[in-house]
Amino acid sequence: MRRVVIDTNIYIDWFNAGRHEDILFQRESVKHLSAVVLLELHAGAFSSADRRLVRRLESVFERAGRILTPSRAVFAEAGDVVRRLHERGLRVETSHSIVNDCLIAISARSIGATVVTQNERDFRVIQTVRPFQLVIVAGA
Repeated sequence: MRRVVIDTNIYIDWFNAGRHEDILFQRESVKHLSAVVLLELHAGAFSSADRRLVRRLESVFERAGRILTPSRAVFAEAGDVVRRLHERGLRVETSHSIVNDCLIAISARSIGATVVTQNERDFRVIQTVRPFQLVIVAGA
């Protein structure tokens, strides 16, 4: 069965507009919640209702034992990717999410999972340095 790591933007669309249920609830894949995605969801959950929703999501993945936490090796590899992107001219200070996206991509790669996202720009540029499986979902 295919492993999948779903990016933050897919969850946000689902929370806000009920979009992407076909991705979130597909039976043909095993979903993992990236600890980095969890950080981003918690950081953006300003209302108490949003915080409850994020905690419920976290609880479901925690009970299933499917929260994907970056290891020391993943952090080191992601750092190498960020450095190489910087050497190619990417300004990390103007692409604030690139570090998190590198962690998500390299973590997914470490377990053979596919990243599912709407953020084609960042994830495609990461693929130029370190290949990983990627599915791009059309935005709203």
